[in-house]
Amino acid sequence: MKNAVIFHGTECKPEDFWYMWLKQQFEQNDYKVQLPYYKDMNRVSIAEFLPGVMSQFKLDANTILVGHSAGAPLILSMLESTRQRIAKAVLVAGFSEPLEGDKDVILQDHYDWAKIREHADEFIIINSDNDPWGCDDTQGRKMFEKLGGTLVIRHDGHFGSKTMDQPYKEFPLLSNLLALVPST
Repeated sequence: MKNAVIFHGTECKPEDFWYMWLKQQFEQNDYKVQLPYYKDMNRVSIAEFLPGVMSQFKLDANTILVGHSAGAPLILSMLESTRQRIAKAVLVAGFSEPLEGDKDVILQDHYDWAKIREHADEFIIINSDNDPWGCDDTQGRKMFEKLGGTLVIRHDGHFGSKTMDQPYKEFPLLSNLLALVPST
């Protein structure tokens, strides 16, 4: 069975931004979709946070992981710690290095990029050149250099932010990149 897991960012909820919309897009394409809520996302160290997350999901060759903002480094850590290969990892407004002025405890001190690459058939990295939080094209390019895959750079902020009043309720680009057939 095809399955997808969508991870929200720091201080976000499953009903925020494009998360529910993407869940519906997946479901219309016969995916089983999980959209968990983590009130402690990026508030608890990744070493403490990751085991609980990993115990909730069965990853397999038909899995797609989608992470927005802090959800992206969570996926990197998941892929580094699993033995299972997944179909796709999608990193939206992601980052793998500290952001200026933030203490991002979702980040590891370093990543084993070769191990991460081994555990996904495909990587899709989407960043913006005007991301207000620093999850920008520079961060995207650095992950792309380590992982390969598809890199998309837009001029579209953080792809959803309450603070920056960017509701971003739909994300057709992401649906297209995932080759999800839209409902009629």
